[in-house]
Amino acid sequence: MIGAAYAVPSILVFATAALLILVGALGVISVANPVHAALCLIMTLFGVAVAFVAQQADFLAAVQIIVYAGAIVVLFLFVIMFLGVDRNMNVSVEPLLGQRAFAGAGVLITVAGLITLMATSHWVTGATSVSGAALATGSGNVKQLGTAVFTTYLFAFEATAALLIIAVVGAVLLARRERATTPEEVTS
Repeated sequence: MIGAAYAVPSILVFATAALLILVGALGVISVANPVHAALCLIMTLFGVAVAFVAQQADFLAAVQIIVYAGAIVVLFLFVIMFLGVDRNMNVSVEPLLGQRAFAGAGVLITVAGLITLMATSHWVTGATSVSGAALATGSGNVKQLGTAVFTTYLFAFEATAALLIIAVVGAVLLARRERATTPEEVTS
């Protein structure tokens, strides 16, 4: 037998976390209702947090619950409810004229920019011993993590924030309904 013997509670915690992750992930891709899919995503993220706790990464577990399950999935639910899950959409009607060409140009510019950035910069991969010194054990690791987040990985976090804001604005624009004008409204 290779390695040390594992304690039964550690195996049970790992099995529980793995089961939560797998069942939640299968639920996300298999259920038809988007609200239920978002709830399954919360279950998956909670399972990842349990796995972080099992690895003694308490800070990451708290961030997993607060940021992902608490904020991003709530944003998803807000957008799903805002758009209306039971409303039939007419995709042939374009509420904003020229939006497809504008979106295509935006995609081309974004992809070209990302390819240019990847080709010309030396991004940190995050691999151990390549990205910098290992985190210290104890209370100093949160300070080191904060320093890394707000220096080395600042661009990635800012880009993620911008993408989330763009997603919210896009959801609001998609949910905006055109008013049907009646002949009485036109004449008055």
